[in-house]
Amino acid sequence: MAAADATLDNRNLRTGALAILGALAMLGLGYAAVPLYDLFCRVTGFGGTTQVASEADASRAAAAGVNRQISIRFDASTARDVPWSFRPAQATDTVRIGQRDLATYVARNDSKEAITGTATFNVEPAQAGKYFQKIQCFCFTEQTLEPGQEVNMPVLYFVDPAILEDEFMADVEQITLSYTFHRAKEPVETGS
Repeated sequence: MAAADATLDNRNLRTGALAILGALAMLGLGYAAVPLYDLFCRVTGFGGTTQVASEADASRAAAAGVNRQISIRFDASTARDVPWSFRPAQATDTVRIGQRDLATYVARNDSKEAITGTATFNVEPAQAGKYFQKIQCFCFTEQTLEPGQEVNMPVLYFVDPAILEDEFMADVEQITLSYTFHRAKEPVETGS
């Protein structure tokens, strides 16, 4: 009888340990979900997430010698707590696939205080995100505008020629690049 009780106790301990390990694994996955989802979106272009490219990537794309063009529409908005005027310098542009192009957005701080903003971005249709390659973008860093200051914000980009091999992109004639400026979180000051 004592051996059966010891075996039952060992099973209970093992089951309890596995339950605790399972709970810890779920907790770890909960914390890792946001960065893993962000990584997934950046790698796959899921949800219209654009890609970051280098000058070498742009040179390889340009060397592909693609002769097809696509229309790019530019969109701009601000969150309610950002009193800026924000717009694209031009609403649309037609670009050759694989060739670098420069788009410019114009931002003006209409308030009486300096405001730091950060831009979020999106591409529509969502499946075009993995082909929209940004080399340089104002969205990579926070932007601080003084009261009344107006600045031009460039985006250097290209559309990857691989878009032509994607059957789901065959009917796409226009890609929309959207930016929304949000107020950047203020740094937390530590008391002395």
